[in-house]
Amino acid sequence: MKSSMDGFYLSARETATRLGVKLDTLYAYVSRGLLHSVAVAGHRERQYDAEEVDRFRASRGSARYGEPRATVIPVIDSAIGTIEGERHYYRGQDALALAMTASLEDIAALLWNIAPSALVPLSHGVRQPGCAGGLIERCHIALAEAAASDFAALDLSRPGLVRTGRSILALLTACVTQHAVCEHSVHDQLSVAWGLDASGSDVVRRCLVLLADHELNASTFVARCIASTGATPYAVVTGALAALSGRRHGGVSARAEAMFRELAEAPDPVPVMAARLARDETLPGMGQPLYPHGDPRAHAIVTALAAAVPKRAQWIDGIVEGATRLGGQRPNVDFALGLTATVLGLPQGAAFAIFLVARSVGWIAHAIEQYDSTVLIRPRARYTGPAPISAEP
Repeated sequence: MKSSMDGFYLSARETATRLGVKLDTLYAYVSRGLLHSVAVAGHRERQYDAEEVDRFRASRGSARYGEPRATVIPVIDSAIGTIEGERHYYRGQDALALAMTASLEDIAALLWNIAPSALVPLSHGVRQPGCAGGLIERCHIALAEAAASDFAALDLSRPGLVRTGRSILALLTACVTQHAVCEHSVHDQLSVAWGLDASGSDVVRRCLVLLADHELNASTFVARCIASTGATPYAVVTGALAALSGRRHGGVSARAEAMFRELAEAPDPVPVMAARLARDETLPGMGQPLYPHGDPRAHAIVTALAAAVPKRAQWIDGIVEGATRLGGQRPNVDFALGLTATVLGLPQGAAFAIFLVARSVGWIAHAIEQYDSTVLIRPRARYTGPAPISAEP
C-alpha cells in the first residue's frame, strides 16, 4: 500500500486480496462503476483508494453500493486458464505469446493436458456432415447424428474423452468448410476452403489460438454444468454451442461482421458509424469488462490483420480509431473477428465460425476437468419473490 498527499492507495492485486476476489472480479467491479481506479504519480498501473475499497468491502450486498449479482455465480476451481493483469493464460502460458506460432491443435494438447503426439489430426471414423441449413443447424445435426452412432463416446475416461474430443473438433471443422473431413490442421482446412494465402491463413490461425478458451464464460459454464451430470462430450458441446449462438455471446461477432460489411465500401467509415449511433444503433464488439484498458486479443488480431493486408491497413486503423472515439470504449475480440472476416473476404458467418471451432477446444478441456472432479454443479437461486408462507399450523 502506497501513500500520497491525498491518502493511501492500493495496487490492483492488493485491492483484490483485501476484497477476497480474483483480479477479473475486481475489474468487473470497476467496469460497473462500483469501484474506481485512479492514476497516481509515480505508478505505472492505476491504483485504488484504500478508504473506498474498505467502504465497498463493508457494504457489499447493500442497496447503497449495489453489489453486482455476478458475485452469486459459482466459483469453480480450474487449472485450465485464467485472466490476470488484463492478459489471459492457458495453463500458465501467455495466450498472446502462444498465438505467435502455435496451432489450435497445439492449444488443444495443452488444454487437454496430453502429449501433442496424442492429438494427430483425425479423419477415420468421422462421417462427413450434411450441407443443409445454417452453420448452427449443421453443427447441431452433425453432433446429434455422430452421438447416435459413436458408442465409444460413453467412455468418460481421459483417453476416451480425448478420442471423442478429436472427433468433435474434426466434425465441427467439416461443418464450417462443408468439405470432407481431412487430416490437415484446422487453420489449413479453413484456409483452403476460404481460398486464403499464407498471410491470411496465419491471421486465422492466431484467431483460433486466442479464442480457444476464456475462463468461465457463459458457454463454458454451460459445458461444465452438462459435463457434471455425466452426459457425453457430444451433449456438452451441443449445449455450449447453443449458448454461444446467443446474441449477447458469440452472436456479437456476427453482428460486428455485418457492420463491417456495411462499412467495407466506405472511403471514410467514421461518418457511417456515427450515423448508426444517431439512429440509436450500437457499434457491436466494443468494450470488455475483464479488460478495462482494452482487450489484448483484439489488439493482437487487428495488428496481425493490418500486417497481412497492408493495402487495407490505413482503413483498418481508421475503423479502430473511429469506433473507439465514437463509442468511448475499445474494440474487443468480437470486433476483431468481424473485421478479420471482412478484410480477408471470408464467407458470411465466418467470424462466428472461427469462434465456435476454436472455443470447442476450451469446452472439451473444461468437460474433461469437470468429469475428473465428479462434482455435480448445482447453484442456488437468490429468491426475490413474496415471503414464503408456511402451510404448517
